[in-house]
Amino acid sequence: AAASSSASAAQSAPQQSEEGAGAGPGACSLHLSERADWQYSQRELDAVEVFFSRTARDNRLGCMFVRCAPSSRYTLLFSHGNAVDLGQMCSFYIGLGSRINCNIFSYDYSGYGVSSGKPSEKNLYADIDAAWQALRTRYGVSPENIILYGQSIGTVPTVDLASRYECAAVILHSPLMSGLRVAFPDTRKTYCFDAFPSIDKISKVTSPVLVIHGTEDEVIDFSHGLAMYERCPRAVEPLWVEGAGHNDIELYAQYLERLKQFISHELPNS
Repeated sequence: AAASSSASAAQSAPQQSEEGAGAGPGACSLHLSERADWQYSQRELDAVEVFFSRTARDNRLGCMFVRCAPSSRYTLLFSHGNAVDLGQMCSFYIGLGSRINCNIFSYDYSGYGVSSGKPSEKNLYADIDAAWQALRTRYGVSPENIILYGQSIGTVPTVDLASRYECAAVILHSPLMSGLRVAFPDTRKTYCFDAFPSIDKISKVTSPVLVIHGTEDEVIDFSHGLAMYERCPRAVEPLWVEGAGHNDIELYAQYLERLKQFISHELPNS
């Protein structure tokens, strides 16, 4: 989904310098068109910083830091779903972060929005690595204050990173076991050509994990969320949203309630 100000709420300007490319701090500007879905207040705009970073696979990565809760201990490293980009997600991040009292850092996968390159499994893993490093070095956020949040395809890089680094917590929103298991639900083992084998990595995640899934998910069957939950060594009470599909969990009241409970009461906040 290409970021354009007509289709998106916000757009980062790609002509600015890039972090890691020897051209200054990598700052971009955020600007809106009159047709944008969401017209931000100046206070909201001031809370959003956009910039470019570089991945190990030499792609330019569009990044966004939303300082919704400056006094909060936690920052969500948010890996979004498939059919959106940072421009379309920005207003959601502002609303979510202010409600759950967390800052939010997000990025566009290679080939999405203003990020260069092409979407691929290897790029996904390099993308989240670059985002993790940018959050740690640019903003000085330490791993014990980072909550990894993955939604749908975003759970793939999230699980991969969480299997290699310890962090405050992991939230998996409508996760998939693997690509082949989505396409062929009767698949019982992981083949060498299977993409996104999160089911084989989740047992290596040592951080607390909250799994969220709709029982009527028409894209990634509920059984995926259940299987991922059962494999988590430190799974907390999951959120199974009765009647919810793949793209409407956020509309249910228990979604925000469970996130608040998890972050405010089940994780350390001092």
